[in-house]
Amino acid sequence: MHVKRIITGATGILFIVFMMEYGADIIFAAFIATASLIALYEYNKIAFNKSNFTPLPATSYPIALALIYGIYIKNMQLVLFIITFNLFISAFISLFGYNKDNKLDNTVIKQVFGLIYIPLFLSFAILIRSADNGAAWIYLLLAAVFAGDTGAFYAGSYLGRNKLAPLVSPNKTIEGSAAGLISSICAGFLIRYFFLPDISWQKCLIICILIGIAGQIGDLFESMLKRSAGVKDSGNILPGHGGVLDRIDALLFASPFAYFTIKFF
Repeated sequence: MHVKRIITGATGILFIVFMMEYGADIIFAAFIATASLIALYEYNKIAFNKSNFTPLPATSYPIALALIYGIYIKNMQLVLFIITFNLFISAFISLFGYNKDNKLDNTVIKQVFGLIYIPLFLSFAILIRSADNGAAWIYLLLAAVFAGDTGAFYAGSYLGRNKLAPLVSPNKTIEGSAAGLISSICAGFLIRYFFLPDISWQKCLIICILIGIAGQIGDLFESMLKRSAGVKDSGNILPGHGGVLDRIDALLFASPFAYFTIKFF
């Protein structure tokens, strides 16, 4: 498992570096869209696996693409319209599935949440990529997230003693979490040294801490989703890592925090 994990991770890093250096913004946006659609498919399998048939999961894919396009062209009014339109359509469709028990059909909640959780949150990476020194900031974001995940995994495996959230993820430990946060900070400062020398160490420290904490919460949150559905992995498309959602769960929460820190701090 460790060999597969390392090979898959190294391949992903090389692909991202190549795309950052030689790909245009639209190529990166297309990559984000592809990852979002796959992760959204995996989320829908988790969220709707015990539900009666509903067309709502199918409607989420074109809406996700429209949402990402709105983010790509930086038209926030279009993004708000798409979110509003989706809620309207979802509410309308749900009327036909209303059951005789007079209970709220929570498929709408699941569908709307999935669109915010995956394509909207991940699209913040598109905004980061289009900013000044965007490629370097993407490097910092990815380095902090992936180093944090790797540090937490190996430190928790060999040094972990105290459970972090046993009901959500029994294998995660406080020691692993601390090591993950330290790894995020170290990786972020390494990227700053090579690619972002003009930013202050204080800003780098703040953004790395936020990325590290948000990433770990995102990881735990996805674990809670899977545990509630009784599944181990969101998929098996990535050897040693599971599904795409398993790989980007931390990135989903970390990307918005990274964007707002870069923009406003």
